[in-house]
Amino acid sequence: MAWMTYISHWFEQDDWYEGLQRVNMSQVRQVGLLAAGCQPWNRDVCAASGDRFAYCATLAIYVYQLDHHYNEFKLHAIMSEHKKTITALSWCPHNPDLFASGSADNLVIIWNVAEQKVIAKLDNAKGTPASLSWCWNAGDALAFASHRGPLFIWTISGPDSGVTVHKDAHSFLSDICMFRWHTQKKGKVAFGHIDGSLSIFQPGNKSQKHVLRPDSLEGTDEEDPVSALEWDPLSTDYLLVANLHHGIRLVDSESLCCITTFSFPSAAASVQCLAWVPSAPGMFITGDSQVGVLRIWNVSRTTPVDNFKLKKTGFHCLHVLNSPPRKKFSNQSPTKNHYTSSTSEAVPPPTLTQNQAFSLPPGHAVCCFLDGGVGLYDMGAKKWDFLRDLGHVETIFDCKFKPDNPNLLATASFDGTIKVWDINTLTAVYTSPGNEGVIYSLSWAPGDLNCIAGATSRNGAFIWDIKKGKMVQRFNEHGKNGIFCIAWSHKDSKRIATCSGDGYCIIRTIDGKILHKYRHPAAVFGCDWSQNNKDMIATGCEDKNVRVYYVATSSDQPLKVFSGHTEKVFHVRWSPLREGTLCSGSDDGSVRIWDYTQDACINILSGHTAPVRGLMWNTEIPYLLISGSWDYTIKVWDTREGICLDTVCDHGADVYGLTCHPRRPFTMASCSRDSTVRLWSLTPLITPLQINILADRSWEEIIGNTDSAIEPGAPPLLCGKVSRDIKQEIEKLSGNLHVKKLRWFSECLSPPGGSDNLWNLVAVIKGQDDSLLPQNYCKGIMHLKHLIKFRTSEAQELTTVKMSKFGGGIGVPTKEERLKEAAQIHLRLGQVQRYCELMVELGEWDKALSVAPSVSVKYWKKLMQRRADQLIQEDKDDVIPYCIAIGDVKKLVHFFMSRGQLKEALLVAQAACEGNMQTFHVSTPKGPSFSDDIYKEDFNELLQEACRELAEWYFQDGRAVLAACCHLAVDNIELAMAYLIRGNELELAVCVGTVLGEPAAPATHYALELLARKCMLIPACFPSVGYRDLAADLLLMTPDSELQLVKLCAFCPGCTEEISDLHEKCKLPTVEECMQLAETAHADGKIFETIKYYLLSQEPEKALPIGIDFIKEHISSSDWTLDTIYPVLDLLSYIRTEKLVLHTCTEARNELLILCGYVGALLAIRRQYHSIVPALYEYTSQLLKRRKVSVPLKIEHLSEELDAWRACTQVVNPSSEDSPYTPPSDSQRLVYATLLKRLKEEPLRGIVGPDYVTGSNLPSHSDIHISCLTGLKIQGPVFFLEDGKSTISLNDALMWAKVNPFSPLGTGIRLNPF
Repeated sequence: MAWMTYISHWFEQDDWYEGLQRVNMSQVRQVGLLAAGCQPWNRDVCAASGDRFAYCATLAIYVYQLDHHYNEFKLHAIMSEHKKTITALSWCPHNPDLFASGSADNLVIIWNVAEQKVIAKLDNAKGTPASLSWCWNAGDALAFASHRGPLFIWTISGPDSGVTVHKDAHSFLSDICMFRWHTQKKGKVAFGHIDGSLSIFQPGNKSQKHVLRPDSLEGTDEEDPVSALEWDPLSTDYLLVANLHHGIRLVDSESLCCITTFSFPSAAASVQCLAWVPSAPGMFITGDSQVGVLRIWNVSRTTPVDNFKLKKTGFHCLHVLNSPPRKKFSNQSPTKNHYTSSTSEAVPPPTLTQNQAFSLPPGHAVCCFLDGGVGLYDMGAKKWDFLRDLGHVETIFDCKFKPDNPNLLATASFDGTIKVWDINTLTAVYTSPGNEGVIYSLSWAPGDLNCIAGATSRNGAFIWDIKKGKMVQRFNEHGKNGIFCIAWSHKDSKRIATCSGDGYCIIRTIDGKILHKYRHPAAVFGCDWSQNNKDMIATGCEDKNVRVYYVATSSDQPLKVFSGHTEKVFHVRWSPLREGTLCSGSDDGSVRIWDYTQDACINILSGHTAPVRGLMWNTEIPYLLISGSWDYTIKVWDTREGICLDTVCDHGADVYGLTCHPRRPFTMASCSRDSTVRLWSLTPLITPLQINILADRSWEEIIGNTDSAIEPGAPPLLCGKVSRDIKQEIEKLSGNLHVKKLRWFSECLSPPGGSDNLWNLVAVIKGQDDSLLPQNYCKGIMHLKHLIKFRTSEAQELTTVKMSKFGGGIGVPTKEERLKEAAQIHLRLGQVQRYCELMVELGEWDKALSVAPSVSVKYWKKLMQRRADQLIQEDKDDVIPYCIAIGDVKKLVHFFMSRGQLKEALLVAQAACEGNMQTFHVSTPKGPSFSDDIYKEDFNELLQEACRELAEWYFQDGRAVLAACCHLAVDNIELAMAYLIRGNELELAVCVGTVLGEPAAPATHYALELLARKCMLIPACFPSVGYRDLAADLLLMTPDSELQLVKLCAFCPGCTEEISDLHEKCKLPTVEECMQLAETAHADGKIFETIKYYLLSQEPEKALPIGIDFIKEHISSSDWTLDTIYPVLDLLSYIRTEKLVLHTCTEARNELLILCGYVGALLAIRRQYHSIVPALYEYTSQLLKRRKVSVPLKIEHLSEELDAWRACTQVVNPSSEDSPYTPPSDSQRLVYATLLKRLKEEPLRGIVGPDYVTGSNLPSHSDIHISCLTGLKIQGPVFFLEDGKSTISLNDALMWAKVNPFSPLGTGIRLNPF
């Protein structure tokens, strides 16, 4: 396996514990990513291949991949090696995993998408690669050209590798817009130029330069750039050309004449981009440049076949996917249609009538728009499969949360717009009118005023009223100078401050009256109002100084000037909790903390290697400060000691803005030059505090005052307004305060993404009055008792009903006419059934269905079922009314599920459960109606199935909390808890489980055990005693906790006195008594008791040989089971680390590690942790191979077991042609059956299945790590192993630690990823 090469040296060195640096996983976790939009500057910035498509933002390439299971596209990777604007993108025609990109700093890169890495780089390409394309005639050659040419050919590998110049394509008279290789004719290439002409080259023919300009331009100097150029896939010579003003022509590259000129409905329309549709010969599509109109054409007609307006803004580029997304697995096997009658044994699919000859092609078009929007449009179904609207396409300079709504975030960008985002759905809800030049800064109006002030590079400042959607005020006092910062005072809502390159900081009222003009000796970059004194404002200036002004006096001189920075000062921020304390960030790479009252710099935070831009104080923990820099990182500081607690590296460029909302103080948003917004959770920084809340500790250990909290070494305490408000509210209440406390703190500490929704559902289950539910409850996942009620009222509001068109026709008119005539005759003869069958054959289903009941209701129902089956095969929405009319709920639910429309499936299943669906009872003349049982489907089972699918979809998307909401909505508490635990939302699971009580108890206790394990190892990052007490408190909250407390006392290191105290707290015998108890138990032959008491004594290593011999003896017999040995092994694994790594224990340690590895592999099979099973087997084999041990396990036996597991559990995937399915052999079945016999059932149902934490599928941008278990790039959060270098994904670390407590490096160190 790949990972062995990484860590084999660990297995060689046996004792290396000395000097071990304990490295923990990153404290700050990414929980959301707002991807950038597609850039509008260059032409070839989107491409597609197979089931992937990619588009370029300014500095990164975003790759989306089809998730076949849910039939939807998901962001798969962000490629960000380019440091300057990306100019072009081209997918390799011979290898779907490769694409190439070029950028403005003359760099060309070849990427492998599957492995997410660069495989070749051409630095210093001659000139900027303005357009590039793979050569169709050579496997590994890439062509690129700068604007003036020539065309360079880069052969990437082989004997002729290197760059050559195309022998003809050079010395052009007009700049190149783009070029295209012919896909069939070897070496043929066409260029489009700015002057509207084309150049065509092919081997063996005379070069044609600057030919075929549009007729109207001949003899003039006017330019009409070629905006699109594509070879006809069905011809060797035809070429489709679009000029920006002149429209589209089909030209012949041999005879150099124009075959067809296509005309537009209006003279105003101009073409920005075009693409052939591979699935429909002769069809192509175009996108307009002014408005987002998609036009569909056929080469045989000069006018469009159809036009769709998709967006208000114009198209930028188009690309048709060559293979449409495949349908997901079908839930039913496609059996032969039972319902065909004798006259239509095999009804051919209706072909098209003449008027529909130009039907829409069944293709998917990747559409990129000038406003940065990117989408995938299904032309056949006329709907968006995916639309990522309104992404910023340039640097985002600032971001701020709305004061009265922690779910709304505003961003200001270089692209001249301010956008407001809903951070739960990561979609834009408002965007400003635009055209403001660059917007450097924004500031919300206080409270609920719904206005934003913005500062621009040359158009002054403005106030934008969001609800009115327009600018309501402008400030021009700085003239044309750039305004770098704008700050609306939140203590006095009439005042707005701006600071500018003209050296002034101006304070004015919102109606424009100037109150102060504070003059500085150079440009002013930052200003910030004090949060404790409404008349104080601080500024940061190019002269390296920080100044503080007092607005209440008439003086324009600063009260204080702080100097110390060695380069210009950018932003300044007052501390919200420590009066008179402020910080400043500078181009010298440092952050300084100033104390206004002491008139001094009280700390210098150094660590950034480039200018500091973003600055943010935490609103609850007074010493926590966060900074963002041009070195691409975000750093978290403890300003008491000046230490950096964590460095976050995932932005792909300079970090400009940082913000959090006081009501959600541990969720931070950041924005960057990489055009993305990220959401981060800071709660891991305050784990002990969260656990104090769970363990119901006193208020003194949760909430403190600022002075005591900033004492060096003091544990974190909440000192902000939100926590004080929660405390006051709770003190007013009577009854069960702990429940309220858990809920309110949980909502405040959890990141967005479902925790509010979860608590609403918990309240519904606990019987809270519906009138107390918040307004936005209906926008999330509702409890099923509300779902139908709410959707019904929603439908009444939407009174407009869309009619759906049915059916087509069949065959050529003559045959059609004959059949119609025949049908009319049958009808007149009263042979209704024959008439219906003929109408079906004609594709006129609605006529057939309207008279079918006159034959019999049974016949009508059969006909309806046939129509439904046909529509399901065509994947058409029209099937819905048919299924509902005949009450075939099951078919409809599975239809929705197969298309990934899980919310629709849930709605239908719930409606059926409430009895809204009629299942028809057909009376027949022969007797009474059919028995009820045939129609009584178990709708509840269907509902649970729909719920499970939806939950799994959220879970796989890295949204465990919403997955838990799905289960709570159908009252499935057990599964809801399991999903929270599998998503590692342990604190939330304990809070919710405590409130839900008995039904959630087993899962709550398991979550408490995992949290206690987390606490056991916390002292590494919080050097303060008391955390093991916390672990004990958590365990004491569970019933029968004695064994867990034994493990805690056995494992926790400390001096004799500390250990005695812990024994006393856990109500266990003293260390000395344990020694005696162990010896007595040993004499009585009680193995488990012996081990237990030896571990608690002064000589815990005595337990090792006893326990290991017991396990070895059991494994040697043939009929052992996991449950007989696991309790002993688990207990042994809690031996203190410093004892385990002693020289004297080497052999016992190695045997313990091997046994834990093997048992871990078995547990992983039982829990379905498929991703780590092979790694655990490999780890055990490597230890067996390299360490001197005598265990009854053989390497051959291990590999036999692993092969049997692989063979018997492989997923049959017919769609992957490359790996043919081989059924397991008889011997493999036998080995696997024996294995399963040993495993037995997992006791805690529901926690079976892989772990998947929040943010698991967020692709890393620049913070790239390779997993030492798989050798692949890690997607989502990373966990560092104890050597500080090796990494595995956090998901793998969690699963590994749950089945094998020891690190994959084979060192004997316990893993603690919880």
